[in-house]
Amino acid sequence: MIDAEHIAVLTGAGISTASGIPDFRGPQGLWTKNPAAQAMFDIDEYVASRAVRVEAWKLRLAAPAWTAEPNPGHLALVELERQGRLTGLITQNVDGLHQKAGSSPEIVHELHGTVWYVDCLECSRRIPMADVLPRLEAGDEDPACEVCGGILKSATISFGQSLDQRVLDAAVAATEAAELFLAVGTSLQVYPAAGLCDIALAAGKPLVILNAEPTPYDDDATTVLHTPIETTLPDLVT
Repeated sequence: MIDAEHIAVLTGAGISTASGIPDFRGPQGLWTKNPAAQAMFDIDEYVASRAVRVEAWKLRLAAPAWTAEPNPGHLALVELERQGRLTGLITQNVDGLHQKAGSSPEIVHELHGTVWYVDCLECSRRIPMADVLPRLEAGDEDPACEVCGGILKSATISFGQSLDQRVLDAAVAATEAAELFLAVGTSLQVYPAAGLCDIALAAGKPLVILNAEPTPYDDDATTVLHTPIETTLPDLVT
């Protein structure tokens, strides 16, 4: 059990694997099994290559996020918020499962955006993903913006794109307001998300890591757990 009264939580892909959404770098991860898939997550490759966009849209159409349900790990963080102990739920995930579990949208800071919306890279128009999926199902392999004809992309942050500064500022504020920083299901290899651990450590806050694989921050952490998230996290927050 974690005794701190003010906790900031960072979640990564590992919290959603029990909901049927594969992670990226784990043994069964998307990039582990198909290294070429990384091109779909690079903004320059995505813009330059129609073939990359076609593959990316195939991946989105088949994404398990559309039918996935929250697991006990997500629900444990809802309970932490209910207890009034959560300063912020910072997530690298784009699946929306924290909100679906019942976490308040205003306390969830989606560092890497969301798969539930689509942005036009030309005119910046944002539309629901639900408006685009039927076009894919009808055979449009690389749907373009219906207003300006620009390239469409899920409203997620690809490599080479900047994070939303307002979201990042909120994540930093949540970290600074906490007594303890809890990292769940993240490899802590992607910045600036992993850098939140540095902010916590520099301020002398305990760092607790719950992740299947070792991370670069394990040696600096107060506690490191390599146990299943969906069973361990409920025990930690109750």
